Amino acid sequence: MENENSLQKEIELYLEEEDIDKEKIRNFFETKIADISKTRLYEFTKLMAYYRCAMMEVETKLNVLNVEFSLQHDRNPINDIKTRLKSFKSIKEKLERQNLPFNLSSIESNLHDIAGVRVVCSFPDDVYMLADALLKQDDITLVSKKDYIENPKPNGYRSLHMIITVPIFLAHEKKLMKVEIQLRTIAMDVWASLEHQLRYKKNAKFTKEMADELLYCAKISAELDEKMDKLRSLTQP
Repeated sequence: MENENSLQKEIELYLEEEDIDKEKIRNFFETKIADISKTRLYEFTKLMAYYRCAMMEVETKLNVLNVEFSLQHDRNPINDIKTRLKSFKSIKEKLERQNLPFNLSSIESNLHDIAGVRVVCSFPDDVYMLADALLKQDDITLVSKKDYIENPKPNGYRSLHMIITVPIFLAHEKKLMKVEIQLRTIAMDVWASLEHQLRYKKNAKFTKEMADELLYCAKISAELDEKMDKLRSLTQP
């Protein structure tokens, strides 16, 4: 990605200094730039495929845990699983905001949320049970964890965030890929979804009064989770 800019500068300097068939030379260098761009696009697409494979690995592990828990306790802790791969535009914009170079090495080193898995659980206890069970697997390594359930964000947002590495097995190599996992309850997920819609709605002003109301709703949501967890415990044998 830097190579295209470097080559373009070489072209401009060369055309300024040499008295030759400039159109022919320009066409040659433009072809070279196109070849480099195709190579970069292929490498970027391959990297995104690796992240997609990592998401599939994590999703499979979670589904296996869900089945195992269902057999043992006659209920499923997971209500839903969603996966998301960050777009080219979002990756580029995030690197630019952090004044980081836009290349494959920078993407892998600096961005930990390209591959995202969101797990919606029935109860708060299920969130921690699943997180602990996943981290006990010997091929999973925890990079970082932020517990926004115990310590909600100032706006009321609650969720358990983890960055992990998971291996993917290719034809001739094994690669460790980073995946961001968000675990939350149904109540947390509903609140987060509606909060995002209200806060970022186009052509609408988001006021402090609205933020205060959403924070109040977040507290009600937390109380709901607590009450539902207590009811669940009463049904345990």
